[in-house]
Amino acid sequence: MKYKKLGNSDLEVSVITFGAWAAGGWMWGSTDRKDAVEAIKASYDLGVTSIDTAPIYGQGTSEEIVGEAIKGIARDRVQILTKFGMRWDLVKGDLAMNSTDNSGKAIDIYKYAGKESVIYECEQSLKRLGTDYIDLYQIHWPDNTTAIDETFEAVAQLIEQGKVRHAGVCNYTASQMIEADKIVPLMSNQVPYSMVSRGIEEETLPYCIVNEKSILAYSPLQRGLLTGKIHAGYEFQEGDSRATLSYFQPDFIAKTNLFLDKLKPIAQEHNVTLGQLVLRWTVERPGITVALAGARNAMQSIENAGALKFDLSEEEITRISALVTDF
Repeated sequence: MKYKKLGNSDLEVSVITFGAWAAGGWMWGSTDRKDAVEAIKASYDLGVTSIDTAPIYGQGTSEEIVGEAIKGIARDRVQILTKFGMRWDLVKGDLAMNSTDNSGKAIDIYKYAGKESVIYECEQSLKRLGTDYIDLYQIHWPDNTTAIDETFEAVAQLIEQGKVRHAGVCNYTASQMIEADKIVPLMSNQVPYSMVSRGIEEETLPYCIVNEKSILAYSPLQRGLLTGKIHAGYEFQEGDSRATLSYFQPDFIAKTNLFLDKLKPIAQEHNVTLGQLVLRWTVERPGITVALAGARNAMQSIENAGALKFDLSEEEITRISALVTDF
């Protein structure tokens, strides 16, 4: 495994970071807690020391699973990245979506990051995670009903109290980052980035490179699409939100698989899977610090960590990038 500094901090994170959204089950159909715990442990054994989670992932389930998985590991050997600002238990802020929890019960989810809510959420996360501090605390989505300075004054207070080490954001524009950075130094922005979703290259990525902010790329495998395992007629489990997304409609799946066919020879040359090749290319992109890779079992964790067991030449990176540009 390789490690990089988070922003301009002294905190090192694993280039492949365990993404614990699927572990929480919510919007992925279901979760098996035992398999999820084993997936995190298998990742850690292979050098994946950083874990990204959030309260909304399974409405606390993901954080509880992470807490169980890291129990017994020296706290300074693992980096916990979690979030705040999406409430399913409070009617306040921006309505983000109508959804259902893991039991099928209807829930309304709000984007809310008022000061009292940020403090409350941090306390709840600490309990679920079984720790007394969070390495990186990130606002999950912008909250248009709360001033950015109010939100990050709360984060600054948590840092002063030692409950949070560093502040980050998710899904923020460059202008929003500039405003938040005036209140507390931001280390990172967690944003979607994959071979078929490269919108951050226009503004967010250049800003982060110039200002030494880390990019934590989420959905680098486009929620499994870029593994080559999704095909026309693929049946998703009930409750799996991918079934309704544009990336998983027949035409886009077919187009993507034709593109992946062009990558297969390079993967075969290195004796790696398409998923490993995609992850490796992603972390070689300028400005990308971390690729968040989810896993629902130990085998998937082992495959994700294997993305750092081989090297791509400059010629191969250029060739892959040309194919990506032509997609």
